[in-house]
Amino acid sequence: MKNIALLLLLVPFIAFSQTDRKLISEIKKFQENLNAEYKNTEESPLRGENFAKFNAHPYFPIDLRFRVMADFKITENPIPFMMMTSSGEEQPYVEYGVAEFSIEEKVYALKIFQSLNLKEKKGFENYLFLPFRDETNGKETYGGGKYIDLTIPKGGTLIIDFNTSYQPFCAYNAYDYSCPIVPQENFLPVEVKAGVKYKEVNY
Repeated sequence: MKNIALLLLLVPFIAFSQTDRKLISEIKKFQENLNAEYKNTEESPLRGENFAKFNAHPYFPIDLRFRVMADFKITENPIPFMMMTSSGEEQPYVEYGVAEFSIEEKVYALKIFQSLNLKEKKGFENYLFLPFRDETNGKETYGGGKYIDLTIPKGGTLIIDFNTSYQPFCAYNAYDYSCPIVPQENFLPVEVKAGVKYKEVNY
């Protein structure tokens, strides 16, 4: 009986560990896919010698503290606007909603956007776009900020995993790509040490 009682006490911890392992596996899959994309001549933003020398992106150690459950509030009757890009061009977006979450017991909010151009493409109808900046920019990560790909949630919560944050293509090739500039209100006054690093790219 004592062994059974002990096992019952351990079950929640075993389940939690299995959940962590699954999440870590998903993040590693994201990393593998991103590396493969940059090695693919048809998808990579890299050109010439940079492409030839590319091996893999450097990543922060996976940290599940940067996988947050956010309260998500949809913006009612959003007004389309033109988001400025790195080339000076503008692209049409709407503010789809606002995500509020905590990192290290401090509450932050980020605006989530939807591209009106991408929305019209098959397979991207539910795609959402999260551009953000934080205190690692210009040091361990790209000075212009990072992006996270999301999909429209079914309820009032949204998972934001900063471990899947990445640099825009124009961070590696400013000549061929025009990338949305992170809105000023999407700055996080905290070091988000998660996702793809930039300072020591393996070129």
